[in-house]
Amino acid sequence: MARMTELARQAASGLDTDGGHGGQSVLDRLVALLDLERIEENIYRGVSPPHSPTRVFGGQVAGQSLVAAGRTVPPERGVHSLHAYFIRPGDPKVPIVYEVDRIRDGRSFTTRRVVAIQHGKAIFSLSASFQLTEQGAEHAEDMPDVPAPETLPTLSERTAEYADRLGLRSQPRPIDIRYVTEPPWQTRGNPQRPSRNQVWMRADGTLPDDRLLHVCVLTYASDMTLLDSVLASHGVYWDLDRVIGASLDHALWFHRPFRADEWLLYDSASPTASGGRGLATGRFFSRSGQHIATVVQEGLIRLPDHPA
Repeated sequence: MARMTELARQAASGLDTDGGHGGQSVLDRLVALLDLERIEENIYRGVSPPHSPTRVFGGQVAGQSLVAAGRTVPPERGVHSLHAYFIRPGDPKVPIVYEVDRIRDGRSFTTRRVVAIQHGKAIFSLSASFQLTEQGAEHAEDMPDVPAPETLPTLSERTAEYADRLGLRSQPRPIDIRYVTEPPWQTRGNPQRPSRNQVWMRADGTLPDDRLLHVCVLTYASDMTLLDSVLASHGVYWDLDRVIGASLDHALWFHRPFRADEWLLYDSASPTASGGRGLATGRFFSRSGQHIATVVQEGLIRLPDHPA
């Protein structure tokens, strides 16, 4: 990954070169966040942003874990899938240590397992598979017919009325998100709202030409808005209602090449919820209509004021 040493120092110190208004410098800090320090063979260390919430964002630990795995794999082998479990809440005030287990190096596939550790305990585990590029059968579902991202309001415009209650002020974001469907906080109290959630998203700037980095940025972003489809089915939303939630596990399959700094449609829905858990599925499409990735996540979803 390019320009990492200086960017990593900026991420650790919380240097804000643009006053917190988003754009390239905020994206650069995400790139720095994904640049892990090598401690020893198969052992890496990562940090969290200086102004993090009370627990580490799930996309961050997933993206950093994938970086750790990828650092031990030849660059000609790209990630084709990952499967992960969120075990304990991460503490953003202390570094995270990533231990990589080199499970298998085959002729076409490479398998790695990563455990993220804080305070001597595992907080996250990930298995990832890498593959040499091959030719084979090709088919895919069509992308939904949706408006172009430039015609849609920005996230700041969408959340202006709710920004304080949603905790969105003074939090520059490295991912530009544009809602296609009505945002779930605007449809609260309507349990008949369809569970489908559609957003355009992209890294808010230009990323280096590093295939692993683009995959890791998409992994980071894939934890955003996904569980909203579960809440939308019940007419509630984080911070505006009594909702207890957390990611439990996360799976991602990468089907075709892409750039994370170009617009991608994230089409997600919740097929079922039960037992205090909600399942969400998502599909990423490139602007040209290619199906580039598929996501499945189950989350802890407790609604104290909305018994089943």
